[in-house]
Amino acid sequence: MTHSFKIFATTDIGKDALDRLRKAGYDLEVYPGVEAPPKSVILEKVRSGVDVLITTLRDPIDEEVFAAGKDTLKIVAQDAVGFNNINRAAANKYKIPFSHTADVLTDATAEFAFFILGCVARKTYSSERLVVEGTWPSWHPYAPFLGDEVTGRTIAVIGTGRIGKSLIKKAVGFDMNVLCYDSDYQDHRFVESIQRVMDVRANEKLVTNRQSIRYVSFEEALQNADYVSLHVPLLLASESKNPTFHLMSEPQFRMMKKTAYVINTSRGPIVDENALYKALKEDWIAGAALDVFEVEPLPMDSPLRDPAIEMKLRKFHHFASGATQTRLNPDPNIGMAGRTVQAVLDVLEKRYDGDPKKMPYIVNKEAF
Repeated sequence: MTHSFKIFATTDIGKDALDRLRKAGYDLEVYPGVEAPPKSVILEKVRSGVDVLITTLRDPIDEEVFAAGKDTLKIVAQDAVGFNNINRAAANKYKIPFSHTADVLTDATAEFAFFILGCVARKTYSSERLVVEGTWPSWHPYAPFLGDEVTGRTIAVIGTGRIGKSLIKKAVGFDMNVLCYDSDYQDHRFVESIQRVMDVRANEKLVTNRQSIRYVSFEEALQNADYVSLHVPLLLASESKNPTFHLMSEPQFRMMKKTAYVINTSRGPIVDENALYKALKEDWIAGAALDVFEVEPLPMDSPLRDPAIEMKLRKFHHFASGATQTRLNPDPNIGMAGRTVQAVLDVLEKRYDGDPKKMPYIVNKEAF
């Protein structure tokens, strides 16, 4: 008979995925509603002796939580790629593994970055407002506004990991030239493969102009791109020789073309929001589209809410991975929910010889 492990999920991550735990005979409790539970509730559940905590980015899993679960908590399974809400040092101190859901949201995030790039460039929001508000004017060659083309332009992809590469593949279909920058690893084999695809498109006369892709310096990428898309992890100066906190600040915005746009679907603090506000208000750049912010939800007193920049800035609610299969599919190779549950099963069923270091979705392998 399966041991009835106790599991507390801070939210419903998807019925089909959670049913895998129920069918295994585990005692599963899911916090009701869409709001995050208070930290006091999380502590209460951990102190009651739960074996598993299923969490999201909005849950503060700090030293107090890990201390409360030091004798019983077997895994914190995070339904997200990021884990800034989890105190890694405390997890290691109490030898409690935690997992995340990397890889499965790669294409969803990349396509969303491309979609919001198009939204801000072609001014779709401004156009929709004309219809909604009933202020649709008579036809005019350029009034009340014009958007900017994407096809044939140059995009700078800052960070060429999984999501950055996925975005590059999509940009090829829009006949874009690509400038790549990555401070840690340059995948020249990938770039050479993309260039071969570009060459075939040109040789077969599928495009008017031959495209190009290459690695360049950060400065060259910013100076020459029509679109700058950010795909880097959040790293502080204390964590890396190549920190990314406020990677885009006043000097970087001043380097960009006045006609250029910046897109951020990575982490909010990559962009200095005060500097971005200044860049938009003073017309250093043409616009921006953000799915992430330094503080989430975006505070009501944020300068990014200033009506003076409303038409230049598209704002979304950390929604890049918000696609049905990416979020809810119970298959760990497809969905975040499936991967979260699989991490739980790996630990509880002692797969991979019961060794967290061998388990594919565990983050803090160094603790074991």
